[in-house]
Amino acid sequence: MAENKAYKVLIPAASVSSQLGELVQYTNHALIRVGKKPTLSHIIEAYAPDVPIVILIGHFGEQVRDFVKLAYPERPVTFVEVDNYDGPGSSLGYSMLQAKDFLQCPFIYHAGDTIVEDKIAEPLGNWVACFQSSDTSDYASINVVGDRVMHIDNKGATNYGYTHNLHIGLVGIKQYDIFWQSLESLYQANKLDPTLGDMAVINDMISSRQSFFKSLPVTSWFDVGHLRGIDQARQKIKDPLHILDKINESIFIFRDFVIKFFYDKKNIDDRVARAKILSGLVPRVSGAVGNFYRYEFVEGDLYSRVVSPHDFLHFLEWAETNLWTKPKETTELGGRDFKDICHDFYYTKTVERTDKLRSLAGLKDQEDIINEEKIPSLGKMLEMIDFKWLCDSQPSNFHGDFILDNILKTKHGYCLLDWRQNFGGLLAAGDKYYDLAKLNHNLTVNHDIVNQNLFSIEKRDDGHVHVDILRKDNLVHCQETLYSFLSRGQYDIRKVRVLTALIWLNMSPLHHEPFNLFLYYFGKLHLWRNLQREN
Repeated sequence: MAENKAYKVLIPAASVSSQLGELVQYTNHALIRVGKKPTLSHIIEAYAPDVPIVILIGHFGEQVRDFVKLAYPERPVTFVEVDNYDGPGSSLGYSMLQAKDFLQCPFIYHAGDTIVEDKIAEPLGNWVACFQSSDTSDYASINVVGDRVMHIDNKGATNYGYTHNLHIGLVGIKQYDIFWQSLESLYQANKLDPTLGDMAVINDMISSRQSFFKSLPVTSWFDVGHLRGIDQARQKIKDPLHILDKINESIFIFRDFVIKFFYDKKNIDDRVARAKILSGLVPRVSGAVGNFYRYEFVEGDLYSRVVSPHDFLHFLEWAETNLWTKPKETTELGGRDFKDICHDFYYTKTVERTDKLRSLAGLKDQEDIINEEKIPSLGKMLEMIDFKWLCDSQPSNFHGDFILDNILKTKHGYCLLDWRQNFGGLLAAGDKYYDLAKLNHNLTVNHDIVNQNLFSIEKRDDGHVHVDILRKDNLVHCQETLYSFLSRGQYDIRKVRVLTALIWLNMSPLHHEPFNLFLYYFGKLHLWRNLQREN
């Protein structure tokens, strides 16, 4: 695609963004999902496809580079690595200076944590975007007379006599030569100033009487540089799939493709390999690099929205015929006993995951009173499980995260999404009972209910715990269909139920409070109940 030489866009995405806490433990702040896409996509797509983009990278910079390569292969994008983005001498101004040679033309500075829904003007003159608000306690404010910017004040300024216009980190620079001269001069005067940035340069340009800046009001602005701002943006910019967030993985949905992120790069390699094994059942993978892989977008209805008990029986029969087949590849077992692999997957992982949850939540493995039932410690219940019985399965092809939200109902049948990367290290072989248990879990605990907070966890003063969750009538009947299918097919229903409880326990440390605690106690309660069952 030919470049539009009229102007460029500068996006800083180098900083650590400490206000986002654990969200930036595994990725860059510009790659945090808002709606269907990351913040960076909302910024890039605010500009015409031929407008050149310059992105400053540092913290998880390779992730930013790889994502853009997969999502925007035709876009003219230049990456500038910032050598010091989080130490003494680092500042926005210092980072911007690294891109000076690539911005010898009019440009727009667009902060990496600013999302606007207004059409953004070209830098035909100097301008500063502003958002009207009565609260200037957390933001710099723009001192405006008419439409002329007089000065930008630090956050907390009262600006008596002027309209309160917040500085949102969106600036048009027509006089780029003066901008760079001013920034270089300010930096040389105090190289250790951590506050040096666009605001200081604009004020300097105005005070020197060399430049005039016009205020450019915007009507819709989201500051996603802090946790509260991300929550507010997600309330307005909807995610139609109601994805449950995990801090070390994300999914981004575009018109023609989907991009999946994993912090663990091996998960990417395994998912791509498994897509070939599941060929015809899952979308075609069209690219992979670093921590990301891309697969084709498939038209269809999310099965969680359209499932019915009658069609659900048809789907289970389809899965039995097409998915849970004998593995084509058997050599990957390498002489290992499949039952031993299942034991590690069910027992060892459960112990490690629940230890992690209790460590994070400050809990002890102890007897609990849950929903007025006396529930033994988890350690004691695990001793009660006959793992020889639980792991007595034949290897089969598998999905691994077999829930309604990972299934599409298409014109021609079904398409499976978001397949698990492996089963205990195996790519081609797994336990179909695990798939059945994941499905059973999702008929009780599903994304729509969780995202609407229609579950409860109450820890009372007397130490008693109460857990509850709303269930859709349609899914209750689908679960009855599942149990009927299992019974007719001579599956072990009790095994499915016990594995379902273990799945809830295993999920607990992967989610935020209070859902993590709900899963832990809900899992304990149902593990105990199902250990008492005879079938």
